[in-house]
Amino acid sequence: MRISTLTGCAILSISATVFAAGPGLTLTSPAFADGSVIPNRFTQSATNPVSPQLEWTHVPDGTVSFVLILHDPDVAMRKTTDDVLHWMAFNIPGTARGLPEGVPAEAKLPDGTIQAKNSHGGVGFVGPGAPAAGPYHHYTFELFALDTKLDLGPDATRADVLKAIDGHILGKGVLEGRFHR
Repeated sequence: MRISTLTGCAILSISATVFAAGPGLTLTSPAFADGSVIPNRFTQSATNPVSPQLEWTHVPDGTVSFVLILHDPDVAMRKTTDDVLHWMAFNIPGTARGLPEGVPAEAKLPDGTIQAKNSHGGVGFVGPGAPAAGPYHHYTFELFALDTKLDLGPDATRADVLKAIDGHILGKGVLEGRFHR
């Protein structure tokens, strides 16, 4: 009886440790709910689309910086596994808890954030632009909390960034929006 009591206590202790971690990194936007339609002002339906405000909570301890990637996984570019990269920013300070609406299209922001080129060849955010014909596309915002800053510049590709973050990810939050014209 004593052995099973000790075993039961050990299992409860392990379970409490696993569940004590709390919720993971959470990415949201006041502009649209996860899984809902992205408002037109943030898309290519607008004359000058702007990036939506993003907010995150439950940041892992030890976070030094964040990486944000926005892509459309519903497109296969050039008959490859590549999809459309709409925005990539890295070295967002670990103290940040969001990005404002309308982040300027500048390679280096005053807080040290670096924005790399998107699939359209420009720096910064490119709004969703799926055509009216066909289904909604799913635009995926991925936020990675890292234990380091990246030693990369604005010329970095998504492959460069993904390779650099490998082994440094403390948490990941995802927000998905849908759109077609």
